[in-house]
Amino acid sequence: MSAVLVEAGPDKDAIWHFGQPSHEQRALYEGRAWADLSHRAVLTVTGEDRRSWLNNLTTQELVNWQSNEWTTALILDAQGHIQHQLFLFDDGVTTWIHTERDAEAALIAFLEKMVFMLRVDPQVVTDRYAVIRVPGAADNLGGPYEIVERGNYAEKYSDFTQVGTWALEAERVAQGRARLHWETDYKSIPNELGFLGSAVHMRKGCYPGQETVAKVFNLGQPPRRIVMLHLDGSDSELPPHGAKVFLADKEVGFLGTSARHYELGPIALAVVKRNTPLDATLTVDGVAANQEEISRPDSPSRSA
Repeated sequence: MSAVLVEAGPDKDAIWHFGQPSHEQRALYEGRAWADLSHRAVLTVTGEDRRSWLNNLTTQELVNWQSNEWTTALILDAQGHIQHQLFLFDDGVTTWIHTERDAEAALIAFLEKMVFMLRVDPQVVTDRYAVIRVPGAADNLGGPYEIVERGNYAEKYSDFTQVGTWALEAERVAQGRARLHWETDYKSIPNELGFLGSAVHMRKGCYPGQETVAKVFNLGQPPRRIVMLHLDGSDSELPPHGAKVFLADKEVGFLGTSARHYELGPIALAVVKRNTPLDATLTVDGVAANQEEISRPDSPSRSA
C-alpha cells in the first residue's frame, strides 16, 4: 500500500498512514512498528560546557543526566510561557535534540545568542540526520527514538511494520502528552499541560520562567488544564485543531489534537478553563464530548 502524506500543519509531507490505520496502531502498541520522523528538526550541541549550559536554559536537570538516555525539556520566556519543546539525548560527546521543524530557525537563533564565552557549539544538522521512532514498547516521551544518518535506513527495519503520524498521534493523545503548537498557545505555561515532573524538574536551579512555574505550583491553581475528550463518534469528520470548546453556550477552551484511536474511538486533547466541571459534557465544533482527567503519576506532590 502506498503512503498517504500529511497535507498541512507541522507534520506536512510526513507519512500519515499506509491505508490501514487501525492495523498500524495495533502494531505500534505491540512494539512491532517503526516510523520515519525525518520531517522533524535535528540539532546538536557539542563542547565541554554543553550540559551545564542547557541546564541553565531549560526546565530540565541536565548536569547529572545519564548519557545514552532520552529526556525532554522546555524553554520558557521570562514570564514562564512555553517557547520550545525539546527531546534530548547525550552520547557522552554530543547532545542531540529533535524538535518541531517550524521551530528550528527560532531555536538555533536563541541558542546562538546565549553562547557568550562558554565552550558550546549549537548546530542545525537536519539535512544530515533524521529521527526514527524505532520498534519497542512506547515510553513516556513518544519513543523509543534513534537519530540516524539520512539514507536508506528503511532496510534496517524491514522486518517491522512502518506506520505514519496517524498512529503516533493517536498514541500520543491516548497517553495525554501535550505537543508544542497543538496544545500550546501564546500564553501556555507548563503547569497547565502535565509537564511538571517530566519536562520540568521541580528541584533544580534557576532557569528563565522558573518564578512563574514555582508560584503557580505553590498556589495550586493554574488558569487552565489539559483534558482528554471522548468525542461523539456519529460524525465522520473530527473537529479541527483550534476549534473552540463550549460548555453550553460559554466558550471554555480550545481543541488541541483530535485522533481516531483503534480501541478508544474518536478522542482529543483540549485545554479548558480550570473551573470547568470535569463531569460536564462539552461541545466542539458541534460535536458532543465527555472529559477524562489526565493523571500524571510522575508529577510532583506539594507535600514532597
